[in-house]
Amino acid sequence: MPLDAIAADIARTLETRNFSGSLKFDCGEAGVIVLADGTASTSDRETDCTLTISEDNLVKLLTGKLNPMTGVVLGKLKVSGDLGVAMGLAKLLG
Repeated sequence: MPLDAIAADIARTLETRNFSGSLKFDCGEAGVIVLADGTASTSDRETDCTLTISEDNLVKLLTGKLNPMTGVVLGKLKVSGDLGVAMGLAKLLG
């Protein structure tokens, strides 16, 4: 699934759920998805928190097939910046 489509799905979710702070999914050469200001986009910018993850694992994370804590332990997901913002992602995904 292209990052543009994933960002559009997240943007629709953000219309009905609150997310505080800014967060970036950094998928390396595939690009980024930035959650900020109540929407999601593929335009890169500085954020409070960055999750470094492959595009495949991002899809698994967003569909509930990859537990965030398991992803960190297995090295499939790296978190940098404000961990509180990353924890807020659970509310968005739930």
